[in-house]
Parts: sequence; structure tokens; C-alpha cells
Amino acid sequence: MILTAVIRSLSRGSLSSRGIVGIRQFCTSLEEDEIKVDRLTGQDSGIMVLGLNRPKAKNSWSKKLVNSCAEIIDAVRFDKDVRVLIICSTTPGIFCAGADLKERAKMDPSEVAPFVSKARKLLGDIEALSVPTIAALDGPALGGGLEMALACDIRTASTDAKMGLVETKLAIIPGAGGTQRLPRLVGPSKAKELMFTAKIFTGEEAEKIGVVNHAVPQNTDGNAAFHKAMEIAKAILPNGPIGVKMSKVAVNKGMDVDLGSGLAIEEACYAQVIPTKDRIEGLTAFREKRKPQYKGE
Repeated sequence: MILTAVIRSLSRGSLSSRGIVGIRQFCTSLEEDEIKVDRLTGQDSGIMVLGLNRPKAKNSWSKKLVNSCAEIIDAVRFDKDVRVLIICSTTPGIFCAGADLKERAKMDPSEVAPFVSKARKLLGDIEALSVPTIAALDGPALGGGLEMALACDIRTASTDAKMGLVETKLAIIPGAGGTQRLPRLVGPSKAKELMFTAKIFTGEEAEKIGVVNHAVPQNTDGNAAFHKAMEIAKAILPNGPIGVKMSKVAVNKGMDVDLGSGLAIEEACYAQVIPTKDRIEGLTAFREKRKPQYKGE
């Protein structure tokens, strides 16, 4: 597979500190281990975990981290074995503190716009992945960190995780999609309030206003949001991968148009699943009273 080829020559690494059973430690990071990747095996085969791995910098975005993540996401686009992608931190209790301000301070002004543009494209590529994406926020998700989570389909958070689009404190604005994705979740007025005030809010508050799907009490290992993300990923796995992908396309494309156009998009997506072997397998399994074995065909 393409993703396997990308990471075959890389050093080995894992998210084993999370206590996950069944993870194959076959892949890892580019650019000095700033990104680590794990495929799950056995019953969880099809789940991929992308771990941000700059613990000393609270996983803030460096040039290396953005480049590494972009390469992995590009490979995931073409890997048919990946059915769900979870984005999290390799270090319990954190997610991503946004841009690396120490690195940013050293940038020439001419470097800033290209860097932000690359980060914006990365998050657009995450959003455009055909497979479901889940962000697990087990700690601070500020600025670009929250923007990364907003680019995912589903978000889980610990109730005490701190998050916010705080860029106006630095006399700038969210530049990686936050001004567009947050209003689509919470409405324009609430999004403006959160950005104008640079408010930092908790995972519990985020669930109430619709920023995250689930907020769960943090555990002693600091990975409660990750475990909730795993629970969701495992619930997705048994379902037909083509049906899941087409559902995502229908929702994403339909949100940007009027209802009539959205229904036409739904019809077109439904037409894509009719000739699939998976659809026949689903009907056959129902008739034979057994679990379907979908292959994405």
C-alpha cells in the first residue's frame, strides 16, 4: 500500500503509552519524530492513529511538524486499508498549542504568509479525506490546534481540556480555516464572540455549544478523549466503507448549497453505492442472518 511505502524506511515508534492493545508498531514519524503514526491490527484493523509528537513544545506547529503531517495525510488519501483516522497527541494531557511562537518570531515577514498558507492547505486536505476523521482533545487545543480539530469530522474532548481561537490576543486572526469552520458549527454570532474575546473555554463548554461531539471526564492516564475517539472509530469500522465515504461526501457538499441542490447531491452519492459488491453483501448478510463482511468494493 502507498502509506506503507511512505513509512517503510522510517524509524519505529508507537503510541504504546496510551495502553492500546493490538497496535502494530510498524510506522512512525518523519522529521525527527514530530509525527507518529500507528495502524491498529486484529479486530481494529482499518483504524489509523496520527499522533502529534512535540511534547516539550505542547505539539505546537513547527515547519517540520506541518511538513510531516502533510506528507502522511497525502499518503492516507490513496491508502484503501485506512477506514478511520484519529488525530491525537502522543503525550497524555495535551493536544496542540497552535503555532510555535518561538519559531514564528524568528521568521522573516516574507516567510509567514507561505507558512500559514501551507498550514491552511494541510487542514483543507484533512477535511477533504474520504475517510472519517476524529480529533481527540485530551488537553489544550489553542489557535491552530483547535483549527486542526475543526477540520476533522468528529471531535472528542476531556471535560477539562482548554480550547479557543485566541489569535486576536496577538493582533492577528485565525489563519488556517478557523474563521470559516467555527461559524459553521456554532453560528456566526457565537463564533465572532469567541474570536473577538479570544475566550478560552473547556471541553464541557465546547460540547454544550457544539464545538465537540463528546466531552468526557479525564482519567488518570490523561487519555479519556482518545478512548472515546476509539469507541467511535470501532463503531464505524463494521459499516460499509463506501457507504460511509459517500455519506461524508453528501453531507460536506450539501452543507454549501440549498436544500434542492443538496438532495441532488444525495441522489448522486446514492447512485455510487448501488452497483457495489458491498451493497449486495449487506443484503445477503441480512437474509442469511450473519454479520456482513465489507471489502470496500
